[in-house]
Amino acid sequence: MKNIRHIFFDLDNTLWDHRKNAVLTLEELFQRKEISEKYNILFHEFHAKYDEINEDLWVKIRDGIIDKDFLRKHRFYDTFLHFGIDDEQLAQYFEKHFLDEIINFNELIPQTIEVLEYLKEKGYQLHVVSNGFHEVTNRKVEKSGLKKYFETVTSAEDAHAMKPDERIFEYSLNLANAEKAESVFIGDDWVADVKGAQNFGLDIIFFDALKENKTEEGLKTIQNLEEIKNYL
Repeated sequence: MKNIRHIFFDLDNTLWDHRKNAVLTLEELFQRKEISEKYNILFHEFHAKYDEINEDLWVKIRDGIIDKDFLRKHRFYDTFLHFGIDDEQLAQYFEKHFLDEIINFNELIPQTIEVLEYLKEKGYQLHVVSNGFHEVTNRKVEKSGLKKYFETVTSAEDAHAMKPDERIFEYSLNLANAEKAESVFIGDDWVADVKGAQNFGLDIIFFDALKENKTEEGLKTIQNLEEIKNYL
């Protein structure tokens, strides 16, 4: 990959460990509101249902079926409703505090800092492209100590489009003043990151963190971030 000058990273679950940080945040909210004591629900049951509902809603956002306001209204409400709790106020408490407090937990994917240091030393310009909310994305980057590594940060709200929509890739490249031929995208989501970047004409490194073992001719795949050094 000799011609590469710009590296575009997905953020959640590629660099910033959203899965782990979400569990830590939800567990704290769960205990604070005494959900187990009041409603006889175990946290792992609550989290499993929330995760299922949240993932489904994000897929529907990606596919243009719903918007983010719908997600923010329903992901906790629908989770509580599954357990027979029809309490919109409680659901919105979780929604507000989840977004406010998740950035208090800034666990990164293993080897993130080491790899970013390596890439900066090699002279690459680094960028973030996230499907997250603008404010939350930027707070994650800043509070986790990642900001100093990146030239640009693009959220879906900035681009008015979500991966795999080509418009978010075009927006981020224009913001970075980068050309496709000198750029590569690194991400963990097969549809949003891999297929989105490929359809736009970007080279891609698939971070197969969940060991999905996707196969495709010529596909560059890593299962830990340190393997990026094999390509860059």
